[in-house]
Amino acid sequence: MVQKKINIVPYLFILPAVFLILLFKVYPIISSLVESFIYNGRFSLRVYKRVLNDLTFWSSLWVTIKLNLVLIPIQVTIGLIVALLVNVTIKGIGIFRTIYYLPVTISLTIATLLWNLMFNPNNGIINSLIGIINIPRQGFFIDKNQALWCVVVIAIWKGVGYLMMFYLAGLKNIDSGIYESVKIDGAGWFATLVKITLPLIKRVILFIFVLDTMANILLFVPMQMVTKGGPEGTTNVLMMEAFRSIFSYNDRPRGSVIFTVLIFLIAIICIFQFKLLNEKEE
Repeated sequence: MVQKKINIVPYLFILPAVFLILLFKVYPIISSLVESFIYNGRFSLRVYKRVLNDLTFWSSLWVTIKLNLVLIPIQVTIGLIVALLVNVTIKGIGIFRTIYYLPVTISLTIATLLWNLMFNPNNGIINSLIGIINIPRQGFFIDKNQALWCVVVIAIWKGVGYLMMFYLAGLKNIDSGIYESVKIDGAGWFATLVKITLPLIKRVILFIFVLDTMANILLFVPMQMVTKGGPEGTTNVLMMEAFRSIFSYNDRPRGSVIFTVLIFLIAIICIFQFKLLNEKEE
């Protein structure tokens, strides 16, 4: 029996990417997991006990959960709506797709700086616009009731276009003949969306949920650049607390424990989403 030769050329091309992922993604995760269970060179849960008895940790955990409970559904929903709007074949639709995707090409750091200027309570453009309709000036990032929702606005603006592209790829893979058959049967737009479109892109939706969850739970750039976790801890997410522990307090064990909690939190939420969306197809 003749054995087929394995072509190693494709593997050589992806080898640098695999190496970088292992070095900068996998290794830090494994290192943090190991370090969180080591104290004075021995296996110990002492740091976990210290962290779990820390009220700041629980406050940061609640802020993280609250942020994601609001942010993930909004991003996923708006991403779907935008994808449906641009999933048409008309002249010039590519321009609108580019406009919606444009925020993705801007780094989160630059996006945060831009929105911080617009949210400036003294001379920001948003306060100037709402002043036209006699709405009092808002504090935005310096207001404890508004700071977290300003972060939500930045994340939505930055992430919706990215999710739109995944939705659009899934929508383009649906056979147009299915829609023609449904149209002949007299189904309306909403019925077609619920009974045909969403079930056919179920796997895409699952992927988007998992991707969005991982990105948003680890989100902390706007907090680190603008709010520093304030005002009054209202934007102090777990990732921000882990960053502070390592780089401000020089407490690597505490930072490793918090990062480990984040990893487990992501895993639990993703498993829940997988179970919820990955039902057996009829």
